[in-house]
Amino acid sequence: MTKPTTPSRSFASDNNAGVHPRILQALADANRGHVIAYGDDAYTRAAVEKFREHLGSNVEVYFVFGGTGANVLAIKAVSQAYNAVMCAETAHINVDECGAPEKFTGCKLLTVATKDGKITSDQLKPFLHGVGFEHHVQPRVISISQSTEMGTVYTPREIRKLADFAHRHQMLLHMDGARIANAAVSLKLELRAITADAGVDILSFGGAKNGMMYGEAVVFFDPTLAQQFKYIRKQGAQLASKMRFISAQFLALLSDNLWQENAAHANRMAQVLAKELARIPQIKITQKVQANGVFAILPKRFIAQLQKKYFFYVWNEETSEVRFMTSFDTTEDDIRAFVGLVKKVVN
Repeated sequence: MTKPTTPSRSFASDNNAGVHPRILQALADANRGHVIAYGDDAYTRAAVEKFREHLGSNVEVYFVFGGTGANVLAIKAVSQAYNAVMCAETAHINVDECGAPEKFTGCKLLTVATKDGKITSDQLKPFLHGVGFEHHVQPRVISISQSTEMGTVYTPREIRKLADFAHRHQMLLHMDGARIANAAVSLKLELRAITADAGVDILSFGGAKNGMMYGEAVVFFDPTLAQQFKYIRKQGAQLASKMRFISAQFLALLSDNLWQENAAHANRMAQVLAKELARIPQIKITQKVQANGVFAILPKRFIAQLQKKYFFYVWNEETSEVRFMTSFDTTEDDIRAFVGLVKKVVN
């Protein structure tokens, strides 16, 4: 059998990266003997306690396979089909989840335009005009991404303002934290400061983009919101039988600062990449580089040629805006090689 060639690193997504060696070792260590399935095991209990160390002693934590499942089930747990979820038009739940939130929750997504991926309570006020009116969907959840799909980061103050707005109007704040580690490191804060302490009600906590093989967590900061979640997770096809292999990964990720190390490295590589690209006259950086994403205008005629060697996404076809993502295993050599090719192609 022909072995596949080792692919070069790309800048398309942190999902494309491999698995951190310490995560792989945790998986190997968990692969010994038999344990009870479906989460009734020591690895899962230890991982839940590790989450409580970081996020608060009262949180309820449920592990799932992926980010879309985490987002969908988190919203499903606190909504009815007549409700609405408010989010940025760039939000992952709106753009990249194939309609799963609408299909499985029945909720309508109400989106607002945003240049930097962040939303404010002032943008959401118009959606409240139909509250109590039976002909309109009823707003129930505000969903934000941290960091955003545009690579920007909400401050604790910005999150708190949205949380207070939500709670004043009998709504809840959900955070899609697929890259929450990158956001926390960017802000030089602990995870709790941008979640529990800022008023977040439910968190989809990402692992796959920060060095794990797979697995995400749904975290409820108010345990009463999670009372029926074990049934929702099972019915939503997100209950892992061999859950220890998700739990062991989170246990490793949240121990000995690995989550911070991985995210800090990815963020630093994004800064290096942005600095080098900004020196090329034909390229314009379009967003603040606050996490591990770099957005730039790249002349359309050069894109296909560059993609032959380095895969990356075109974010906006009309404006020729592209997205470059760095990860825990991106190296400065990777960046030098890529930037060297860009200079060669555009000049």
